[in-house]
Amino acid sequence: MNNIHILGNSNSLFNEFISEIRNENIQGDSLRFRRNLERIGEIFAYEISKTLRYEEREITTPLGTANMSLLAEQPVLATILRAGLPLHQGLLNYFDKGENAFITAYRKYEKDGSFEIEMDYISSPSIDDKILILADPMLATGQSMALAYEEMLTKGTPSHTHLVSVIASRQGIEYLRHNLSPSECTLWVGAVDEELTAHSYIVPGLGDAGDLAYGIKE
Repeated sequence: MNNIHILGNSNSLFNEFISEIRNENIQGDSLRFRRNLERIGEIFAYEISKTLRYEEREITTPLGTANMSLLAEQPVLATILRAGLPLHQGLLNYFDKGENAFITAYRKYEKDGSFEIEMDYISSPSIDDKILILADPMLATGQSMALAYEEMLTKGTPSHTHLVSVIASRQGIEYLRHNLSPSECTLWVGAVDEELTAHSYIVPGLGDAGDLAYGIKE
């Protein structure tokens, strides 16, 4: 996978939102954490929109007509529950006519502390020959994203897929680079961190995005 965009490499307000979701002094405000993920999703949507196909349409105004270049097709927006919901909402705020898909996944731990990613359920329209945008806030090992993508392919073959993560590990990016076709997928990330712990948590990362957004789970 050679099509990788790291938005945090450019100076913009985007990095203000990234810094706040990382900041332990701000993370205690779940509402602000969710809203920042949502705003990050909106920026991703705007940047992705620049790569899509457009067509000329005539719009009637009260005083005449205007020729506008508008999206030729709406994407299908997919996310992995539960942490992906605020990021998904940000994408949906901009691609507000898009269809939606949801995937449940979890880490199934063994006694030795190792784990496998289990896909539990998928709710999705057909994605055949459509643009797919698959979002998950954290790209740690890359396995969850790759498995979710494979799961989505049971609903059809998209014309192209955009994978979106806010914080990625270098290892996760390399995993996707070696396991997904660059002609079929483009990766969009906010920031890249170099370290991944033995328990597959990104360092410095930000912690558990789902817990920070919706409360600690048992």
